[in-house]
Amino acid sequence: MSVPLLKIGVVLSTMAMITNWMSQTLPSLVGLNTTKLSAASGGTLDRSTGVLPTNPEESWQVYSSAQDSEGRCICTVVAPQQTMCSRDARTKQLRQLLEKVQNMSQSIEVLDRRTQRDLQYVEKMENQMKGLESKFRQVEESHRQHLARQFKAIKAKMDELRPLIPVLEEYKADAKLVLQFKEEVQNLTSVLNELQEEIGAYDYDELQSRVSNLEERLRACMQKLACGKLTGISDPVTIKTSGSRFGSWMTDPLAPEGDNRVWYMDGYHNNRFVREYKSMADFMTTDNFTSHRLPHPWSGTGQVVYNGSIYFNKFQSHIVIRFDLKTEAILKTRSLDYAGYNNMYHYAWGGHSDIDLMVDENGLWAVYATNQNAGNIVISKLDPVSLQVLQTWNTSYPKRSAGEAFIICGTLYVTNGYSGGTKVHYAYQTNASTYEYIDIPFQNKYSHISMLDYNPKDRALYAWNNGHQILYNVTLFHVIRSDEL
Repeated sequence: MSVPLLKIGVVLSTMAMITNWMSQTLPSLVGLNTTKLSAASGGTLDRSTGVLPTNPEESWQVYSSAQDSEGRCICTVVAPQQTMCSRDARTKQLRQLLEKVQNMSQSIEVLDRRTQRDLQYVEKMENQMKGLESKFRQVEESHRQHLARQFKAIKAKMDELRPLIPVLEEYKADAKLVLQFKEEVQNLTSVLNELQEEIGAYDYDELQSRVSNLEERLRACMQKLACGKLTGISDPVTIKTSGSRFGSWMTDPLAPEGDNRVWYMDGYHNNRFVREYKSMADFMTTDNFTSHRLPHPWSGTGQVVYNGSIYFNKFQSHIVIRFDLKTEAILKTRSLDYAGYNNMYHYAWGGHSDIDLMVDENGLWAVYATNQNAGNIVISKLDPVSLQVLQTWNTSYPKRSAGEAFIICGTLYVTNGYSGGTKVHYAYQTNASTYEYIDIPFQNKYSHISMLDYNPKDRALYAWNNGHQILYNVTLFHVIRSDEL
């Protein structure tokens, strides 16, 4: 039992004792003889105690005293006849005692009210404490569940990072190899500087052999680092502001050394003219260009230039066309079976972006959607010469929910939107036919991306953002193959 309830019990017990004392002691204090009253029939005794004076006409009569159900004292007093002297000593004594009894009764009433109020308060506090105890239990249980979830998430992250340990070990070995290359280059530089001062003092055949050997080793190292997993995207670099809200621009990743032409296609439909700029510098600073007229208007912004040809989707069809930019002739056309077109399965921004053509380190790709795959993204590897579909992967990502997409090293990366805050949050690995949700933010500087493509030669993303042509550098996590250099 709580302490407040114990205190209430003590108060009630004390009240009962005071009442009992008054009922037994009050008549004797005034000098009255006490007798027990019996029932008129001589049967059972009354619950109250009756007292009668020796001479009822001479003094007050304390007829009875009793205790009610709530523990209060109740006294019955009969006044003497009016002929009695009001200054009688016993009368004064009785009057004083009666006043004391009344005062005590009032005090008991006050005490009783306070006790009842305190009891209600204690009961209210007890209910509140029970509620708090229940809430504390809930908080404690919720805290345990939260800790369990955190532990599970940390464990999953550790399981994900554990396979990277051997890769990091290989990175350490590769870092030593790079330092060795650096030392050899410094040595060769020193030798070349000495040759400038003293011609003929060194064996040129040996020097040429060392340079060739170093070049081969560096080429082999770069080949090992060719592909990797996307881990970051840089802030955008605005190259130019031109054209309408929608369009595409690109360079040829297989262009020969010295060919730095830029290709520019404004709009997403009902246009046939492709601009050719001689270099990136010309594209940035001038409007000097050569115009090429395509045999058919294109659809969307998913065009690519690859090995001297432009690949595009013919407007209002699922036909892919390969057009040679040098001879200005169609080299090949082929239909993508079941591919949606004419705004059936476009990207979230619309624009007849049903079929998106892409290139990466592995070649030419087509990204689209079909009814057979419930409108989800389909990836097809294409032969760049015949346009034949070599292999197809069906994903579970709805194409209409994708902002844009691009391929790096055979992995399709999808953005969650095209306006406002944008991030890459879905990746599908064609080499393993698996997918994962990721979180790689990048700055959507002009708030409306209608084209986003990867160039494996530049290791950069080309984007058309609300009438601005911009570039993003990418950061790749390279998985080094285990074969020796």
